[in-house]
Amino acid sequence: MIKNKKNRLPVALVTLVLVMAGSVWPCPASENGVAWNDLAPGEQTILERFSDRWNTLSPEQQERFQKGARRWQAMTPDQREQARKRLSQWKNLSPEQKERIRKRYQWYKALPDEDRARLRSARKRFQELPPEKRQNLRRRWQRLSPERREAIRERWRQMTPEERRQFRQQQNR
Repeated sequence: MIKNKKNRLPVALVTLVLVMAGSVWPCPASENGVAWNDLAPGEQTILERFSDRWNTLSPEQQERFQKGARRWQAMTPDQREQARKRLSQWKNLSPEQKERIRKRYQWYKALPDEDRARLRSARKRFQELPPEKRQNLRRRWQRLSPERREAIRERWRQMTPEERRQFRQQQNR
């Protein structure tokens, strides 16, 4: 304990600087990845199948797996079941289908935020349609020739937001 009041301020400042430096400078542990023993017990349970090769994973992989385990723990049972179904569907895809999905995802991630927001909004509107209407729209789209689909896409890209809104209103009548 510091008895001299004059020494309190410098010690407090040094302590504050050290605390702040720890939050600004990268932690060496992150450069070395995540030690297996540093994982929470729940994370270890989820990642158990990787335990024997954990130290051979790159630090980025270890951090991604830890992040995934945390997300999994935060999911509701319904969300976990949906995730299991999606994983099962993914496993059943052909390599070509997986590659097409990966490319589409990369394309999506490269879009400006406003375009991604617009796509999410359109998907949400589609999901809110009654199932029979969604199925009908899918069938109509699939029956179109690739050339016709591309022409529709191009026309849509050329429309202003107001023209798109009016078009949607007409379609909903």
